[in-house]
Amino acid sequence: MPTKSRSHSSSPAKKTGGPKTPQKRSSSAKPTKKEVDILSPAAMENIYYISHNAVDCLEFRGFGWPNSKKKKKKKGTKPKKK
Repeated sequence: MPTKSRSHSSSPAKKTGGPKTPQKRSSSAKPTKKEVDILSPAAMENIYYISHNAVDCLEFRGFGWPNSKKKKKKKGTKPKKK
């Protein structure tokens, strides 16, 4: 007996790919925000490694100069040759 090969058109019923509804979180599972101490030893060690001077340190902590303009580096600009 020769076996018949099935064509793709006679495949079993397709699964429906309906839109999935996102699961709602309960209101009691809200994450609580914890107040962060910017003068803690861990925070002071981090600022020691990322800031280069006192001005950088204050800017990282959110105490920058009020009317200062931030420097923007232009990438890919070269002086034109004449």
